[in-house]
Amino acid sequence: MARPLRRILPDVAVHIRQRGVNGVACFRAEADYLFYLSYLRRLSVRHGCAVHAYCLMTNHVHLLLTPRTADSCTELMRDIGRRYVPYFNWRHERTGTLWEGRFRSSIAQSAHYVLACYRYIELNPVRAGMVSHPGEYPWSSYSFNSGTRSDAFLSPHPEFVALAEDQARRHANYRELFASQMEEPLIKAIREAVSGGYPLASEVFKKDVIGPLGWKTAPSKPGPRPNSDPDPELVPNAWRGSRGLTD
Repeated sequence: MARPLRRILPDVAVHIRQRGVNGVACFRAEADYLFYLSYLRRLSVRHGCAVHAYCLMTNHVHLLLTPRTADSCTELMRDIGRRYVPYFNWRHERTGTLWEGRFRSSIAQSAHYVLACYRYIELNPVRAGMVSHPGEYPWSSYSFNSGTRSDAFLSPHPEFVALAEDQARRHANYRELFASQMEEPLIKAIREAVSGGYPLASEVFKKDVIGPLGWKTAPSKPGPRPNSDPDPELVPNAWRGSRGLTD
């Protein structure tokens, strides 16, 4: 069976998720996180991917990027894998594949969904029960996007910049986005979109841009698919926290 086409558009933000095969940990030590981030920094520049947000969980990765071309994300993830997997196998004395097939992705076009993906990604450790606040987790972009730390590696999305003209006020407004919990329907929409490759976009964008491309904009049928991902709410909290399994 042919692989489905990547539903990625140049200059449109995309939410990427990549999991460890069979839920195995793909980060076991601080050096692993640092190694991955070092190559994400340099390769994102090489392949023309602006990185807006990230979260490296124990057994999966979330990224929010804007690619320069339709192939930029594929090239970035391919080249990170070519460097990270051999390193990880050598360091932890293992062999074989590390990632669960190809990465999953979903474009995020509207202001509502772009900022929602920022929050969704950086709240991952909170939903997994690993920390009580995103600022406590060291392997995400929250500290940088909230203004606690600085890192020229991250590139603010235009919708992030639109939070305020003044940078200090912008960071304050961003922190306020985390003052309340994300709505469950929004979490579900983001999770289903990245799992199925469906766009998170305005209805006008779906009609005028996505429609002519012939892409599906929603699941064909409601309900779980065979061999679908487990419902995070049914996974015991202790196991979710230790393994980093949430979404």
